[in-house]
Amino acid sequence: MKRREFVKKTAVATAGAMAFSAKSYARILGSNDRVRVGVVGFSDRFKNSLWPAFKNHNKELNFEIVALSDIWNRRRDEGKAFLEKESGQTIAVFPNNDALYSTKGVDAAFVSTADFQHALHLVEAVHAGCDVYTEKPFAETMADARTALKTVRASDRIVQIGSQRRSGANYHEAAKFIQSGEFGPITMVEMSWNVNQPGRWRRPNLVKDLRETDVDWKRFLLNRPFESFDPRKYVEYRLFWPYSSGIPGQWMCHQIDTVHWFTGLPHPRSVVANGGIYAWKDGRRNADTLTVVMDYGPLDDPKTGFQVVYSSRFHNSAGGVKEIYYSNGGELNLDKNTISPNGGLRAAEAGEMGMKENLLPEKSIEGPKTVSSANTGDDPMTNAHVRNWMECIRSRKEPNAPVEAGYHHAIAVIMTNAAYRTGEKVTFDEKKQEVMAGKKVFKY
Repeated sequence: MKRREFVKKTAVATAGAMAFSAKSYARILGSNDRVRVGVVGFSDRFKNSLWPAFKNHNKELNFEIVALSDIWNRRRDEGKAFLEKESGQTIAVFPNNDALYSTKGVDAAFVSTADFQHALHLVEAVHAGCDVYTEKPFAETMADARTALKTVRASDRIVQIGSQRRSGANYHEAAKFIQSGEFGPITMVEMSWNVNQPGRWRRPNLVKDLRETDVDWKRFLLNRPFESFDPRKYVEYRLFWPYSSGIPGQWMCHQIDTVHWFTGLPHPRSVVANGGIYAWKDGRRNADTLTVVMDYGPLDDPKTGFQVVYSSRFHNSAGGVKEIYYSNGGELNLDKNTISPNGGLRAAEAGEMGMKENLLPEKSIEGPKTVSSANTGDDPMTNAHVRNWMECIRSRKEPNAPVEAGYHHAIAVIMTNAAYRTGEKVTFDEKKQEVMAGKKVFKY
């Protein structure tokens, strides 16, 4: 679907979504005015990744962090102490986002809260007139994804989705090579993310210390079904659906986004998945091992397309990260950052069928690689991605990962989660913008 058609079909304005006038915005973001930034959720991701990237550019671009909102008193205290030490500025702290935005003291916001909260926290920020950098996944349900997409498109806010590969030099070079036609039609894509980390997404010491009186549990749940307070679900939410899909929303969304970017295809045509909790029997609800098979191609032409196979495991790190695009002429390997004729059609096999040899050239792709063993934090891609957002706030140009990028990866994530949890072959209803597990709409 072309961008213009996509926006026309999905951007439904909501009354009163934005009361922030162009005149007031011009006053705030004049060429010599400072952009005041609020932090929604003082997470490890913000502290170790987004903050270092922001700090690399904030003085040059005249940005400063002035406020922090977190519903956990410990994180509020830690965040205030950290940011004041790092910045030398006084940081205002708030127990929730309503209190933060009621001051009208921020122009932009970083959203780095729990996975299932991103979409609704994005909506809150946009309604408050803020430009937003929101962490992935964009959303974990289609209802939340549609609400966030409509809200952003009914506004003029600059929204950057935290899919930092879109600011990676090697990914831009790969996109250019594929989109030029030199690669040939994609025939298959293999992706994986493997670690051997029993402590991945576990925080036993924090869980032990957390008390219900320390947090606003009701605000944490947002629109999810009520459950009694559980410190594990609050701190280790990535292990527990419906607060996170786990592997799809944390890791797959980064890699599958490149498929959408490189090809222009908005989402899979169908998804099947299998997996389970095979190694870490710690009470989690989300899989520690998952294999997904997706069919991609033009929505109106089921006879053409390609397959994507995605796999991830937490109990053996062999293979690490893998992102390989295949064509009849060879491969584009973003694990090794190479283009090569590996596996391409050679003369001996081609001649038997009256065809010509088809081999890609040998060449390197410039740019940093992503590794599974590291916290992909203050790396060149995150650094460039945060800077791109900041520059776009100044220029009002579209950032590298606009809201559609998030909406599209959310569809793939939700389709994968639905396939794993129902065992059905999952499709997407274009008219209703719903994920279908068999004949039923998937919600939870």
